[in-house]
Amino acid sequence: MSDLLLSTDSTSQIYLDANATTPVLPCIAEVVSHTMQICFGNPSSSHITGIQAKHLLEQTRNRARAVIGAHDGDILFTSGATEGIQTAVVSTLIAAKNHSIDKPVLLYGATEHKAVPNTLIHWNEVLGINAQVLAIPVSSEGILDLDFIAQHADKALMICTMAVNNETGVYQDLTAIEAVIRAKNTDVAWMVDCVQALGKTALELSTTTIDYAPFSGHKLYAPKGIGVLYIRQGSAYTPFIAGGGQESGMRSGTENLPGIAGLNKLFNLLLDETDDTFKPLSVLHDYREKLHNALQYTFGQLTFNHKFENSVPTTLNFSVNELSSKEVMDLFDAAGIRISGGSACSSGASRSFVLDAMGKSNWQSENALRLSFGPATTQTDINFACERIRSLKSILQANCLIVSDSESPQQEACALGLTQYRHQGACCWLYVTSQHQAVIIDPIAELLPRLEKIVTTQKLQVVAILDTHAHQDRMSSVELFKASLSAHLNFCGSDQLGWPADGSVIELMQTTLERLATPGHSVDSLSYLLRCNKTKKVLYCFCGDLLLPAGLGNTCLQGGDAMQMADSLNKLQQRLSPDSIICSGHDYQQCFAITWQAQIQQTPLLADLVKNHITMNEFTRKKQTSDIEDKGKFENLCGYATQVDTASPLQVDVAHAKNLLSNTNAYLIDTREPYEHGANDLPSLFDISKLRVINIPLSRMANALSDGQLSKSQCYILLCRSGNRSKQAAVNLAQLGFEQVYNLNGGMALV
Repeated sequence: MSDLLLSTDSTSQIYLDANATTPVLPCIAEVVSHTMQICFGNPSSSHITGIQAKHLLEQTRNRARAVIGAHDGDILFTSGATEGIQTAVVSTLIAAKNHSIDKPVLLYGATEHKAVPNTLIHWNEVLGINAQVLAIPVSSEGILDLDFIAQHADKALMICTMAVNNETGVYQDLTAIEAVIRAKNTDVAWMVDCVQALGKTALELSTTTIDYAPFSGHKLYAPKGIGVLYIRQGSAYTPFIAGGGQESGMRSGTENLPGIAGLNKLFNLLLDETDDTFKPLSVLHDYREKLHNALQYTFGQLTFNHKFENSVPTTLNFSVNELSSKEVMDLFDAAGIRISGGSACSSGASRSFVLDAMGKSNWQSENALRLSFGPATTQTDINFACERIRSLKSILQANCLIVSDSESPQQEACALGLTQYRHQGACCWLYVTSQHQAVIIDPIAELLPRLEKIVTTQKLQVVAILDTHAHQDRMSSVELFKASLSAHLNFCGSDQLGWPADGSVIELMQTTLERLATPGHSVDSLSYLLRCNKTKKVLYCFCGDLLLPAGLGNTCLQGGDAMQMADSLNKLQQRLSPDSIICSGHDYQQCFAITWQAQIQQTPLLADLVKNHITMNEFTRKKQTSDIEDKGKFENLCGYATQVDTASPLQVDVAHAKNLLSNTNAYLIDTREPYEHGANDLPSLFDISKLRVINIPLSRMANALSDGQLSKSQCYILLCRSGNRSKQAAVNLAQLGFEQVYNLNGGMALV
């Protein structure tokens, strides 16, 4: 049976996130459904239907023993691995309450699933054990430090390790770990998380001294909500769930018989040597090599975060050199390829704690990607996945995400005008004229590879690389950018902030860039004003951290001065138009685009100053007071912004959106990046003309406002991958006075 949902159209799903969960095999789903409808008896009932259910339950237990090599000890049905971990930890710690060990410790592998250390910490505190919880270090390859285990094992109440890591696929040498543990402590409880090992490595638990081993069904094609816990004979045990006495009093509650039936079928497949559902290791290694080759073809240089020789073949953890994990994941998702960044249980995190523990670089930890498939994957699945991955190369080339290997690439096109690039709340701005002149403002070192590709592939002439001030939160990257882009520079010499030495202004075809001293956030702060030569109006104000969307810069940092800030803001009031776009050095609230008028409306202290409701002295006093009050709250951020009260945008589902597009003159705005937009045929999906679909990513929203691409009297439906980015864009547009803006709830995920 296939892991992947195959179809010939480009929107079909290719699922490569099996370490997070797997689809239920049809043959298993059929058994589960049959059990729910026909064999639905309660195993505790004494009539024939109950006896049949009890037989199924015990048959499954025996098959579990055969699969994991547990000829003695207990096999306990649980709701999954997390319950199994809780049960093992609670049983161990309750049995250890009266220990006589001086300065006891609880050990766990530094790369364990968070369920393990969090459980240890929780029950250690609740039960009053007061042991020190220690992480066992790992090598750069993710292998546990055996010397550390040997050093602490004699004081340990419990040692927790894992068979196979869920993020990297790295497997541990359980025999070597066991030898070290038992040489130092024959009695300590040892739990091994075997969730990712089932179906991928051979297990003979009865030949080991492992005390507890949790398993979870949904990681190997069975339903969610069912798992088993192996408990070695004689190991401590306290029921985690008490009640009616089911499972021989070890785990009360009516058993999840449909889930157990699913496990029964799964175990039968694993034990049946004539069945070819689960592929041998040699085939899985071949699959990995094919995926590896496809990734290299598409992205070029990759950095793998684990060694293939000491990891299971079903997991590839890697980073794409010079691309962020978000860019790759968004592209894959738009193309119907499902992968993850690190662990699904930690998807909200900005970096991988597993790779941190392995000593990988910040860049690797922040940009790790995990591609994983299950052992039931077919050759057809892999071929189709590789074909889809390879097809993305042209999209990457077209959007300057990789350098084209063609002498005359046909699809590459430069985004003229203004584009915002972001790194952890900091903003870098690229302005490009129709003659391919380029200005980079507030360069960020981490974004150099991305911008270098754009400049190189588009043959841009860089006429200036500017800092708005000597940033207090990072080193200047002007010289770094100049060195890397030296072949494309069209200016000679510059001052400390990058302004070319040969002019008071920078002429850019129909526009002119001039500088204005605007101290306040720092002594040397400048604002760069881009004027239209024809109208003399300021289109963009690059103000660094003097202003942040809906906020003001921090004056508590070195060089800050509230009185100077007041004077600078008054200068801007004299020079800016209400619709001039404010381009800040940081955007912590992800506003992306804000006009001078909206900035005033959303920043009360600024409004009071420029409307002459308060004097500069009053502004200074209030600003100093607020900065001191906010200093502890925001630490060393370059500015603060109070959350603006804005009504949530109107949400529409797919049916409502299609109705609006069919019966009104509404436009569909795709707020994803062009490389995501290009992976879908939105006009066909919504049955509308191509002219009614606009791609305005958040990075280009400021440019769209300045160019007049959007009308406040027009109706717009915004979408993105999940509905989050488009919701943010809808909020921003509402703050700018757009009244007919809808957000597609759930985004492309629900289309």
